[in-house]
Amino acid sequence: MAGRYSITIILLFILACSSCTPSKKITYFQNAQDSELRQILSTIEAPIQKNDILNIVISSLSPEEDIKYNRVDNTTKGYLVNNDGTIQMPKLGNVMAAGLTKKQLTDKITSIILEKKELLNPIVEIRQLNFEVTVLGEVANPSVINVPSEKISLIKALGLAGDITIYGKRDNILLIREEDGKRITRHLDINAADFLTSEYYYLKPNDVVYVEPSKAKIATTSRSQTIIPYIFSGISILILVLDRVIK
Repeated sequence: MAGRYSITIILLFILACSSCTPSKKITYFQNAQDSELRQILSTIEAPIQKNDILNIVISSLSPEEDIKYNRVDNTTKGYLVNNDGTIQMPKLGNVMAAGLTKKQLTDKITSIILEKKELLNPIVEIRQLNFEVTVLGEVANPSVINVPSEKISLIKALGLAGDITIYGKRDNILLIREEDGKRITRHLDINAADFLTSEYYYLKPNDVVYVEPSKAKIATTSRSQTIIPYIFSGISILILVLDRVIK
């Protein structure tokens, strides 16, 4: 009986070892030195795009006038950026939003209100309601991630998706981004220390991150599908032989 278990354990150990991945390939930020990184947040604000949904609230020292500038259902719905790039606002009509950052749109709406001379010191607050990123591929939990804070790093997105598995390529992550009517792709290496200062460290709305499986995963999967049935058949035969020998 003891011999039977010993052979089984040895075979399973060999199978496990054959799929091991070197730890160097799964280490983030290799050779990163202690340092202070300059803030790069000022360069990451994405321009507003068609089909974005914006929550816009206008307030001032005249609450009775504010109502005229705000949607009654503004707490549950936002302003859709139409195909022509505009949003339709009470009192203001069509306002061009696509291509502007939130700050630029805030300044634009504030300027239009001031021209009407109806509100004193208007305050315009804008939030994007449909900020989402998608993480696919060799991660524990592929998912679409909603970002209410409107700021998320690639590393945090991977963490929310359960992190990259040991079979994921950390040195060749594909980022797909739509910007200015174009679809761009970038291959990123998060093993590299300089990724911390990369312009792609932070994600933008509707970004798609794809983690490609390594050759080890592909080979292991293929090999497992081919070899495992034979291994278990062999184990079964050995157990039968050992049972007869022991008897």
